[in-house]
Amino acid sequence: MYIKQEFIEPNCVERRDYQVNIARSSASSNSLVVLPTGLGKTIIALLLIAKELKKEDNKILFLAPTKPLVTQHAQYLKEFLTIDKENIIVFTGEISPAKRKKMWEKSRIIVSTPQVIENDLISKRLNLADVSFIVFDEAHHAVGEYAYVFISEMYQKQRENDHLVLGMTASPGNDIDKILDVCKNLDIQNIEIRTKYDPDVKPYVHDLKITWKEIPLPKDFAYTIQLLRKALSERLKILKNVGATDTSSVSLINRTKLLEAQRKIQSEIRSTSQPSKGLFKAAQIQSEAMKIHYALELLQTQGVNALKNYFRRMGKEAVSKGSTKSSRSIMGDNNILEAVAYVKSINVEHPKLGEVVKIVEQQIDIKSESKIIVFTHYRDTSTQVVELLKKLGNVRPVRFVGQTSKDEDKGLSQKQQAEVIKKFKQGNFNVLIATSVAEEGLDIPSTDLVVFYEPIPSEIRLIQRRGRTGRKMPGKVIILITKGTSDEGHYWAAKRKEKHMRSNLELLRSKIGKELEDAQSLYNKRLMDGKSQQKIDDYNKKDKIIKIKVDHREYRSNVVKNLAINGVFVEPEQLDVGDYVLSSRIGIERKNVDDYLESLMSGKLFRQLSQLRDAYSRPMLIIEGDGLLTKRNINHKAIFGSLASISVDFGIPILSTKDAMETADLLQVIATREQREDKKTVAIRGEKTAMSPHERQQFIIEGLPNVSSVLAKRLLDRFKSIRDIVNASEEELRQVDGIGKNIACELLEILNKQYLEND
Repeated sequence: MYIKQEFIEPNCVERRDYQVNIARSSASSNSLVVLPTGLGKTIIALLLIAKELKKEDNKILFLAPTKPLVTQHAQYLKEFLTIDKENIIVFTGEISPAKRKKMWEKSRIIVSTPQVIENDLISKRLNLADVSFIVFDEAHHAVGEYAYVFISEMYQKQRENDHLVLGMTASPGNDIDKILDVCKNLDIQNIEIRTKYDPDVKPYVHDLKITWKEIPLPKDFAYTIQLLRKALSERLKILKNVGATDTSSVSLINRTKLLEAQRKIQSEIRSTSQPSKGLFKAAQIQSEAMKIHYALELLQTQGVNALKNYFRRMGKEAVSKGSTKSSRSIMGDNNILEAVAYVKSINVEHPKLGEVVKIVEQQIDIKSESKIIVFTHYRDTSTQVVELLKKLGNVRPVRFVGQTSKDEDKGLSQKQQAEVIKKFKQGNFNVLIATSVAEEGLDIPSTDLVVFYEPIPSEIRLIQRRGRTGRKMPGKVIILITKGTSDEGHYWAAKRKEKHMRSNLELLRSKIGKELEDAQSLYNKRLMDGKSQQKIDDYNKKDKIIKIKVDHREYRSNVVKNLAINGVFVEPEQLDVGDYVLSSRIGIERKNVDDYLESLMSGKLFRQLSQLRDAYSRPMLIIEGDGLLTKRNINHKAIFGSLASISVDFGIPILSTKDAMETADLLQVIATREQREDKKTVAIRGEKTAMSPHERQQFIIEGLPNVSSVLAKRLLDRFKSIRDIVNASEEELRQVDGIGKNIACELLEILNKQYLEND
């Protein structure tokens, strides 16, 4: 039985009760659909899109996190919708902004990555007022600063009434707070959760047999492992002595503990005005420990070839011009050198490789037309697997990796990836050896067998990989686990997280009304609190658009996003001075507390503010965040001194805000005052007001090398005129406090040098 619905091609889309039920429920309220991979989330989106096409003068936006997914969804819609194919367009960053704007105006359905839409919304090249429906594919990304969050907030603002949202995911994660966060960020009121056990899903679910095979480590690896463990142990003892770790035992350490050690050391370095050499040495030791731990995992879970390639790359790095101390230290360690030498003599590869060959061969013998995916975490391993499978007569393997090129290993372009998947579907290849790029979303056909070369600790990735089989027929999953290694920990971690995620989803489904109502209530309160700050009657007029120029490095900040949400036209620009230009006379430097303290310690702060003051007649500094006196181990008097100097010596007002939202509100109020009341235009270089004679004298002297405003005042106080400063000798100049031999010589050189136009 096929779906019969206006705008959907007849006799093409199989009718499934759970899809129709979910689409019906999602048509009247913003919904999050949680459905296992392979059960047709995109068909639910198709049903809702067809319903929305009945409306007039509306647009539909379909968002997906990657370009291949965007292309895939656009092709799917063109295949199954009866509307003119030219009405379905794809947005990418390669299309110029001006062309995108024209395409948006003429199209009905836009399929895009969220980053492109985010940029166009901020720059006001497009508006969501005409969009009646947005699909957020892989909706679990809608947290933090991901573009989905901003787009959703703009959608709520620009289309307050009659707007519909569909979020789709196979695996929202194991944290109930994160799931609620996704709901809050996408303005979700309804969650439709289905598992393979639900009555309306059960008829369409095929058996999935999961087997995990324990693989013993070869005895030949033992000596190399012993050498690597010894090298790691030496470094762990140092880290324990400085309090970075709580253990020096190799068997008790893992990547998470080593990353925690890194955070502790870096935090200590940042909180100390003059960090000791010991701290920097500890940072180096931690880096070395991470690399050795990684080498140990490679040998235990991947094999000799992977370790050889790793040491070869590290050896190459150690002798290169930009080598790190940790790489040089490791490649000079006697234990490591012996391990490198010994591993070259080992002729035994990891038994996982032979097991993969055996598994694939057996599957093809049982069913010659089988399609198989072998997932590997590492590219080196994927290459080895392909080469071994090529030796089997009835196996046609192909490698499927991401776009990034690593050393001599070239990635696959999007076009090449699409070609590989097409040939895999057609049967030109029957075994796909894939890295993580094949996990999320891509339209890879259902397979008879999925092999995990190694387990992965992520429950989301586990579900995505597993979902590549058992879609249209019973499927099998085989997970290879090397005994006594991190493989075991990763496998059980993923199982535990998946179980937790399922129980959370069931809990969420049973308590959906109250949980979402409370979450939405809190969100609305935060939104209203924010609006109450923004709605200042004097600045709520709609007769003129407020424009702010922003440095391109600030363009992806939350300040810019909040300005866009507030209705400000934000224009990116490569600014030589400052971060924001609000009018022809106001330029603003924005620093969060960490930035301020860092630039104070590095000496950049006063140079930046000096340039800002020279460029704008009304310069301002915004310090954003809390903890100015407590975040770093800097004497509070030094910080007060810097603030006093900025206010008194530079004449720059200092404004303080709590967060990015407050900063955006403040910038909007100042810009509104300037552009509406004082009729100031927005210019890159400020219009300087007329200077008094003594200000002009000081301005001229400050143009000399290494002369600050303070030194300029001292020079003028001592010599009384610019002429006398120019005519002063080195000895006379050095009598001024703050001018030593080097500065005096530089001043004389620049003052006496002959001007040559081409010099």
